[in-house]
Amino acid sequence: MATHIPPPAAPSPAAEPVKPEKVDYMDLPCPIPYEEIHREAMMSLKPEHFEGMRFDFTKGLNQKFSLSHSIVMGPTEVPSQSAETIKIPTANYEFGANFIDPKLMLFGRILTDGRLSARVKCDLSENLTMKANAQLTNEPHMSHGMFNFDYKGSDYRTQLQLGNGGLIGASYIQSVTPHLSLGGEVFWAGQHRKSGLGYAARYNTDKMVASGQIASTGMVVLGYVQKVSEKVSLATDMMYNYMSRDVTASFGYDYILRQCRLRGKIDSNGCTSAFLEERLNMGLNFILSAEIDHKKKDYKFGFGLTVGE
Repeated sequence: MATHIPPPAAPSPAAEPVKPEKVDYMDLPCPIPYEEIHREAMMSLKPEHFEGMRFDFTKGLNQKFSLSHSIVMGPTEVPSQSAETIKIPTANYEFGANFIDPKLMLFGRILTDGRLSARVKCDLSENLTMKANAQLTNEPHMSHGMFNFDYKGSDYRTQLQLGNGGLIGASYIQSVTPHLSLGGEVFWAGQHRKSGLGYAARYNTDKMVASGQIASTGMVVLGYVQKVSEKVSLATDMMYNYMSRDVTASFGYDYILRQCRLRGKIDSNGCTSAFLEERLNMGLNFILSAEIDHKKKDYKFGFGLTVGE
């Protein structure tokens, strides 16, 4: 009986190398504004720490208009020639009014010590936005105002700044790849007769953000944020002044839970801080702030409540 011999198996095709994704340089994403290139690192490492007691209440009158009330009780640092920190007890009440519309936002604040501040954001067109902020005080030469004009292109952003004291500034940032953007800035302070140049780079993916900035004023800033998971991020930054030779590095974390957000850091000067925001109920948040500087013997603790959205 003849034996059936199966035909030899066809050789498996060799695995084709993965071709790199072709980049369309005519369709690059629009970068974030030049002034926000360290945005993720700043959110993780530099929350709004405070000392003492703080209470914020916001009441919406309609969909666009709301009023806010803030009470802050705690010490205020006074400039001193000695190494020790001098604090005096203070208390302030702040009244605010807010108008929020898709194309126009107005914010105003007035404090019991006489300070008045205002912010405006207006979309002049689909790509052009005007921002303005001002602060008026009773102290001489302490009031200031600033106008910003931001233009958003398809793959670039540019900004023009005009401020009191003869301040003129301009910045430009351009996407050069889907993940990398480069930019620069220039400014002139007429009152102080000073000018400066700056350069910046930012590289971001779904898991990380790396940014760097250098200015002719002497500052070098580097930042890196790694997204460990959807809830945990690790961040680090370094600030170096090559004129005064001062350098500070810090490492921190950002942990987001279902009902709270915890941020903390420690820097090369031995300063440790933590900031906790916990949602107790809809429209009710509890805040804890702590900052400990053993080198300066400065210890700051604060707690607060935020009512309203």
